[in-house]
Amino acid sequence: MPTRASALLAAATVAALLAAPATADAADGRHGPTLKGQRVGYFTQWGADSSAKRVQESGQAARLTVVNYAFGNVSADGTCFESDDAGQGDARNDYQRAFSAAESVDGVADAPGQKLKGHFNQLRKLKAKNPQLRTVISLGGWSWSKYFSDAAATDEARKKFVSSCIDLYLKGNVPVLAGSPEGGKGAAAGVFDGIDIDWEYPGGGGDAGNVVRPEDGRNYTLLMREFRTQLDALSGSGTSAGTSAGTSSSSGTGGKKGRHYLLTAAVAANETVADRLELPELSRSVDWLNVMTYDLHGPWEGTGPANHQANLYSDPADPDPRRRSADTAVTHYQERGLPARQLVLGAPLYGHGWTGVAPGDRGGLYQSATAAAPDHSYQEINALPGKVYVDRDHGASWKYDGTTFYSYDTAEVLTRKARYARWNDLGGVMVWSLDGDDARGSAIAALDRGLRRD
Repeated sequence: MPTRASALLAAATVAALLAAPATADAADGRHGPTLKGQRVGYFTQWGADSSAKRVQESGQAARLTVVNYAFGNVSADGTCFESDDAGQGDARNDYQRAFSAAESVDGVADAPGQKLKGHFNQLRKLKAKNPQLRTVISLGGWSWSKYFSDAAATDEARKKFVSSCIDLYLKGNVPVLAGSPEGGKGAAAGVFDGIDIDWEYPGGGGDAGNVVRPEDGRNYTLLMREFRTQLDALSGSGTSAGTSAGTSSSSGTGGKKGRHYLLTAAVAANETVADRLELPELSRSVDWLNVMTYDLHGPWEGTGPANHQANLYSDPADPDPRRRSADTAVTHYQERGLPARQLVLGAPLYGHGWTGVAPGDRGGLYQSATAAAPDHSYQEINALPGKVYVDRDHGASWKYDGTTFYSYDTAEVLTRKARYARWNDLGGVMVWSLDGDDARGSAIAALDRGLRRD
């Protein structure tokens, strides 16, 4: 995933096998409209446009099956926790901040003595209006993956870590922190329907300072197995993801027999990182993996060449000999043992850019640059000047104004990617992140068009 810092900067620039993979029915027994394929959207706790009300009013909510709330942190002692310490947690946005009637999903303001406020309460209201929708807490991300390796290192550490995450987020025992009355035992019960692990990355390649071990890949498998075991114990189902995902015999919150809690993970499109994962064994624990098929090129390549960050297919004209693409990553995961129906294709709702780019003969594509340009969201890039180019053969698009080049997914390309997921019997599509869409929910609507069979 993009870093918290880069996401904040972009905002500031403008102010498990699935039982029925083609159908995303609510796994907790609630009844809602049937949607084709999983539609997973990451919701950032810090984004300027991160609002459950916006997700509702834009039409996104009605077209999604899962909202992943990003992020929860992992402590140095290997537990899930809530904090308002800068850089460590964001309890205020999570469950302390009072929402006015004008900000609230249902038009009802938070009361002063309310035990749960913030985004958590708004997500609970969002689910009430959209019975097909489930919400999942995503742990880690680029900035908060430092201690995953420690938390996964031993059987004792894994049990402790998993138990703490379930207690905090699924049982809803969020702490009452100094200076704020919100929280308490069960205050957030029913908000989340599962857990998403965004460890970036087992075995290395993530942020500087992350703890890394050679055995991270094996420990990752064991960690996910422990999550599955404890999640099933919480539900009383005694089943694994391979037999119960997408099915249910009861509804409600907190341990009712038959309820299925989701267990997913965000994983790299990078083949080196992917090869550290024990995919056949891992697939028996998870419902699906969200493959981050974006950031294939970006501002870390400051002098270019200006290239695609999320092209669907490899282009023989690509000067990078790796010729990276989403299709290459999807094929790699399947060849190494991940069933197609457990693979959810990632798409970015933001773009990477370069400036000082000469036109060349394809609107700046594959030309050298003088510097990286600031990242922008899907809605921001749509408003920028320049000509939009679409390479339909390779499922890619970009905008170029004569000097600045932005690689991003247009609505047309997003629809094409969703069709690719449907035609290849993948589990569905995922986006980072919902706040990058416009107020009409155009990007999510484009994915919806591609997943529909009618």
